[in-house]
Amino acid sequence: MDSEKKKNSCQICGKTFRRAYCRDIHMRTHTGEKPYSCDICGKSFSRRDQKVIHMRIHTGERPYSCEICGKSFAQAGDKQAHLRIHSGEKPYSCEICGKSFSHVGNKNVHKRTLHNEEKSLSVVEMKEEDPEKPHSCDVCGRAFARVGDRNKHMKIHTGVKPYACDLCGRAFTRSSHKIRHMETHKDKNKTMNSEQTEKPYACDICGKSFTRSGHKSRHMKTHEDKNEQWIVNKMWIVEET
Repeated sequence: MDSEKKKNSCQICGKTFRRAYCRDIHMRTHTGEKPYSCDICGKSFSRRDQKVIHMRIHTGERPYSCEICGKSFAQAGDKQAHLRIHSGEKPYSCEICGKSFSHVGNKNVHKRTLHNEEKSLSVVEMKEEDPEKPHSCDVCGRAFARVGDRNKHMKIHTGVKPYACDLCGRAFTRSSHKIRHMETHKDKNKTMNSEQTEKPYACDICGKSFTRSGHKSRHMKTHEDKNEQWIVNKMWIVEET
């Protein structure tokens, strides 16, 4: 058996396989060969099963259904992970404190946040790779189709907020969030400008604005009345003394 495995070894990295076709599939990771193409969008894959899973995006096929609640999934692994919600199974235990989790990603987050442990995942612990989402979060294991989306997601864990508002200084993890926030300042400026335009007559004493000149004039008399009353009161106090 050992001689057979040696016969079916990768000529580049030396990894051995029980069967020749497994070795041939593995070789594509080195050569970049992707012989299986989607008939709809043309995307290529190195394995036939990857193409089959991808095709379900176009067809909407979800052949794996939960026997308890009926929810369906495109991949068997996703169904198995879902079943733990019903069974309460928590097969992933923290090696430090023994706390159990239903998903390996949750365990890894626990170890990093509570035990300050650096990333250390074995091949067995790692979630089965989704060919449609090859870029995984180093903290929680969530997978993404594009590396840029993974990098944006990582900021949730790191707390980095590189996009700061130029007006108030509030920071955001994504540029799009900053842009939406900036619109609130524009709306406020529009409201202020609108108010200034609609009330062009401002009091020379207190600055209060009015839509009509007559309203401003009537308001100004309130200041005159207050001044007259102040003078009368002052004179009365002087006479009393």
